[in-house]
Amino acid sequence: MKDKAKTEVQKILDLAGIKIDGNNPWDIKVHNSKLYQRILSGGSLALGESYMDGWWDVKQLDEFFYKLLSAKLDKKVINPKIILQVAKSKLLNMQTFSRSKKVAEQHYDLGNDFYEKMLDKNMQYTCGYWKNAKTLDKAQEYKLNLICQKLKLKKGDKVLELGCGWGGFAKFASEKYECHVTGYNISKEQVEFARERCKGLSVEIVHKDYRLAEGMYDKIVSVGLCEHVGYKNYKRFMQIASKCLRDKGLFLLHTIGKDISVVATDPWISKYIFPNSMLPSSKQLMSASEKIFVMEDWHNIGAHYDKTLMEWHNNFEKNWDLFRERYGDRFYRMWTYYLLSCAGLFRARRAQLWQIVFSKNGVPSGYESIR
Repeated sequence: MKDKAKTEVQKILDLAGIKIDGNNPWDIKVHNSKLYQRILSGGSLALGESYMDGWWDVKQLDEFFYKLLSAKLDKKVINPKIILQVAKSKLLNMQTFSRSKKVAEQHYDLGNDFYEKMLDKNMQYTCGYWKNAKTLDKAQEYKLNLICQKLKLKKGDKVLELGCGWGGFAKFASEKYECHVTGYNISKEQVEFARERCKGLSVEIVHKDYRLAEGMYDKIVSVGLCEHVGYKNYKRFMQIASKCLRDKGLFLLHTIGKDISVVATDPWISKYIFPNSMLPSSKQLMSASEKIFVMEDWHNIGAHYDKTLMEWHNNFEKNWDLFRERYGDRFYRMWTYYLLSCAGLFRARRAQLWQIVFSKNGVPSGYESIR
């Protein structure tokens, strides 16, 4: 039975040029022969959990996933967990007020000091812009400036940020463009950090769900929130942005996206990294924005995410000794798997990063795209 399962797994891996116990840096080294049946019966969740359990290793996990996902091997093994997840997502709203808090508690509240060591000086936990950058700090600074330029920010603008992270954008926009920024966030740890770092600036950080946003603003920005909104809430998300945006204002949406429409995320990612998350498709976003916004600009910088994730992983590795005692070896394998599998995902261009600019009624003289 074990030999049959191993043969079946190798047959699938052959499609991506991956060998079991081969010599290439992307070849899988198996430590437990029960792995094959576990993967065949459990799909991507079993693959991730077995890595966390130390059942297999690979020298270059990012390249392993690049090859695996380029060959679309994730479609070759049907995962019963994803079927259940899709059914739940169709029956229930997985991103209600209460369910949305889970990702903040499990992921974003891990520890500000941990993220400080992994991220750049502006604490940007989204894709950097590497067009003219050689370091992570510069790539994230260029990304922030790109967003501000696309929004046509000017002195005195009132800006609403839906999902403000650790306050990096709010601080940048307030200091560099002399704007007033109001940010909404449900993560207790992030809110405390953002309030401290933005002291003395024209910034207000509100510890509330984005759905409770109030007031009128000249510009609205959302960086890395839409991945937690959920397909049943995209229309409401757009309506909230519209309600808070002045007639001549602009709304910039920065989000990871998928080439196909889905209603649930990968089971391993959902269980261990981003509970109740899902990636929107262009079709879902455009359908949600219909009769609400005019789409002025659509910029795909997804290829830049690979390098961003590899830099995060380098920082994680470099500083791991500081956190080993707190989080333990299983967390180390989980986090390594998360960062490098995502790097492989973007390298294979199976996920994108979109910056979309919307207006309420169309920019009268036409919108000038910024790159």
